[in-house]
Amino acid sequence: MKNKIVIITGANSGIGKAATIKFCDAGYTVVMACRNLKKSKFVQEEIIKITKNTNLDLLELDISSIESIKDFIKNFKNRYNHLDILVHNAGHFNHGEKNYQLSKDNLELTFATNTFGPFLLTHFLLDWLKKSDDARVLHACSTNIRHFFDPKRKIDFDDLQGKLVSAKKYNSYKMYGDSKMALLMMTFKMADYYKNDFIKVNAVQIPAIKISKATIKNLKPIWRLLARIQSFFGAAPEKMADTYFYLCTSEAFRNISGKLINDKRIVMESSFYSSSLIQSIKQLFDKNVYPKYASDKENIERIWQLALELTLCK
Repeated sequence: MKNKIVIITGANSGIGKAATIKFCDAGYTVVMACRNLKKSKFVQEEIIKITKNTNLDLLELDISSIESIKDFIKNFKNRYNHLDILVHNAGHFNHGEKNYQLSKDNLELTFATNTFGPFLLTHFLLDWLKKSDDARVLHACSTNIRHFFDPKRKIDFDDLQGKLVSAKKYNSYKMYGDSKMALLMMTFKMADYYKNDFIKVNAVQIPAIKISKATIKNLKPIWRLLARIQSFFGAAPEKMADTYFYLCTSEAFRNISGKLINDKRIVMESSFYSSSLIQSIKQLFDKNVYPKYASDKENIERIWQLALELTLCK
């Protein structure tokens, strides 16, 4: 598999690190796309030592920055002549943050990292993905989107550039869920948009995962307690890394695109439940469906146009 090239964003910790080990173990050439090069260099050396795979590269990438994405693309294309697999694993969720966070490009930081950055990186890599005989793009989604089963839950599309900072409180938890819902809708649009290029684009729904001690240490006290509880009950990163690998390499998913897949590797579908009380309760316990909000064509088109406007037109 040394001629198969994989990019994994956020590859220096958690699921990203576990996935990097998985692909390296299988003999793939892997590019770790990471923001913190100092920290990532140690991880790179550790993974090479574990897997004995020296085809592990490290390139700097701050997925929330348009300039950093462009620099990464230039460096990657100078080193490699194609791309087979692109795993958008990097994410941003600043637990408990109450102040509106903006990226270097004056975009809401969570959306810049979780939604617009992956869109732009994929766009700039299209020509390299087209050279693969089995190009696959995977987005890391979240069970947080299940809050959209609430019919009142909406994405604040007009609140993504800090214009409403003084008008409302900043809710980092809601912003994270909104950004992941937007990423899912982008998945559906990208899959359709790139189908003639035979590039498959899917999203995987990640459940609660064990959180590293280093990450927990950086959290505020109340969030630290909740993170410890999640880690106690959460799945190991290696389990999701195996799912990443399966979705990106197996014959079973070779021709599947534009889908949300859960951690059991089941292709999910838009909720078919009605709004009655009994149906709504059943819907909450059905892990194979996602909120209808994600399938709304108007919502999908709006986030797509925003992505074009806020990244490619800058």
